[in-house]
Amino acid sequence: MGKLFAAVVTIITLVSAAIFAMHVWWLPPDISVLGSGIDKQLEETMAATGVMFVAAQLLLALFVWRSGDANPLRALRTFPGGAIPMVAAAIVIVGAEVLVLTLVGSKVWASIYMTPPDPGSLRIDVQAGQFAYYFRYAGPDGRFGAIAPEKIDEANENYFGLDPANDTTARDDIVAATLEVPVNKPVALTLHSKDVGHSFYVPELRLQQDFVPGIVVPIHFTATKTGKYELVCTQLCGLGHYNMRAYVEVVTEPEFEQWLQDHASE
Repeated sequence: MGKLFAAVVTIITLVSAAIFAMHVWWLPPDISVLGSGIDKQLEETMAATGVMFVAAQLLLALFVWRSGDANPLRALRTFPGGAIPMVAAAIVIVGAEVLVLTLVGSKVWASIYMTPPDPGSLRIDVQAGQFAYYFRYAGPDGRFGAIAPEKIDEANENYFGLDPANDTTARDDIVAATLEVPVNKPVALTLHSKDVGHSFYVPELRLQQDFVPGIVVPIHFTATKTGKYELVCTQLCGLGHYNMRAYVEVVTEPEFEQWLQDHASE
């Protein structure tokens, strides 16, 4: 049974490694300026951890194979110094790997979270609530109206808590259920949650950011390919979580300008 187990471990290890090496069930196409750096970091992480995984599993299979017979007279062998050197070596190796990957990936992380958005970015407010997303654009005046949580009234489609009767800047704000953005233009989002924790996840943009109730969370990206992409919530936010989704539509600049005009006249 020991040798059979060793053979099974070896087969599972090699098949698993091949699946990742051949990019089976891999990420969808990248459509973000920041995506190439993220994908490169993912490749490096998978390569480093994959080598250690394969080595550890094959070493396990070797030990099991060599000790898998039923010979009761076989002498037991112990690792020099006992278990402590083995544990210490494992801690050093894994710790060094994590430290190196952290230092290498910090540049990519900083480009997303520590670098301010382009000053000319298109600014969009995003409101998440059980179980939908809404997106707000500044109207022709180029300014956002003030928002007040106590004025949120979904029955009257006031999803952001605007007060157009008393706030002139809010009267031309555009609110939509689809995130419409122009291709190759920097976009800066401000994320709001009106109830519980939610998430903004678009795999093609390589972008995932949690909404935190009571905190305005900024995030930015630049889409490089036109198309329609699904936005989903990855935080368990209630019974309707499975159905919380919207779409990101990346269009040309003229199409986006026409979209703004059409919605401004509604």
